[in-house]
Amino acid sequence: MHETLAAVVDDGAAPGGVIAFGTADQEQPRILTAGIISPEIGETAPDETTVYDLASLTKVVATWPLVGRAVAEGRMELDAPVRAFLPPISGETPSGEATVRQLLTHTSGLRAATRLDQYRGATAPLHELLCREPLEGVPGEHRYINRGYVLLGLAISHVHGRPLDELAAGMWRTMGLRATRFGPVGRGPGVAPTERRIPGAPRVWGAVHDDNAALLGGVAGHAGVFGTAADLAAFARWLLRSLQQDGPMGGWLRTSLEPHVRMEPGLERGLSWIVAAGGQVACHHGWTGTSLYLAPTSGRYLAVCTNAVHNGAARTRIRPLRDLALKILSTT
Repeated sequence: MHETLAAVVDDGAAPGGVIAFGTADQEQPRILTAGIISPEIGETAPDETTVYDLASLTKVVATWPLVGRAVAEGRMELDAPVRAFLPPISGETPSGEATVRQLLTHTSGLRAATRLDQYRGATAPLHELLCREPLEGVPGEHRYINRGYVLLGLAISHVHGRPLDELAAGMWRTMGLRATRFGPVGRGPGVAPTERRIPGAPRVWGAVHDDNAALLGGVAGHAGVFGTAADLAAFARWLLRSLQQDGPMGGWLRTSLEPHVRMEPGLERGLSWIVAAGGQVACHHGWTGTSLYLAPTSGRYLAVCTNAVHNGAARTRIRPLRDLALKILSTT
């Protein structure tokens, strides 16, 4: 695994990266590193405490467990329309009829392209604007849709009467996550910069990379969380240990790893998670170059933190690393 991480870095796919892996019964993960955090920071190498923009890992690190807790507490229902868990809206709400389950599984039929900047100047609240939109696809078909998780984040906040970032912070404390938080986190030598959007301009650094999350102040159900490889490892251990218990989170994870819809050959979508290798592995990825893998049967996990978007085309250029991670977790 270290050779592939080093090769990806040497190929220019990312300035550097960190891999944390282990088992549910180990208190500390094993750590592999390569490269540097960013040329802007000099030759500083990343480690398990380097803070990365987790991007869409927000969906499984923040939104998914909070939905699970809300379901267990009777605050939300999987097969009820999301509008039922948002402030009242009068009139027709085509997108608001999508169920919580459909939003979690990316089968809602909502518009796939999310441009919250198009709502600037609107007087209606965001949940109403999103719910009133017409559907773009056929409910039941898989299509990755960020706006569904924006709605889920708004719903979680509404049913609890508290901000999403506050709810998540309290949950992470109970899991033992010390560095995970919604941004911004501020610039510093321990924070990995992401993309330079305009030639000659400073890189995005300590602020969320996702434009829509940025428009929401850095706090959203689909993106906005920053964290470390050490914390992703702690989160994975917490989840895998929950499977060994009779508590609500263990049941939520088991339910979530049941395949709901086919994505492509060999990959199916559960509730938020991608289910691979015939159900042996659950995983999720982040646009910036992050990934998390769980192997529930063997109790193993693997977390990847890179800022590959720093060098562009993150998804394609770090694919060898992600493919190998899936292969390792599928065969051990």
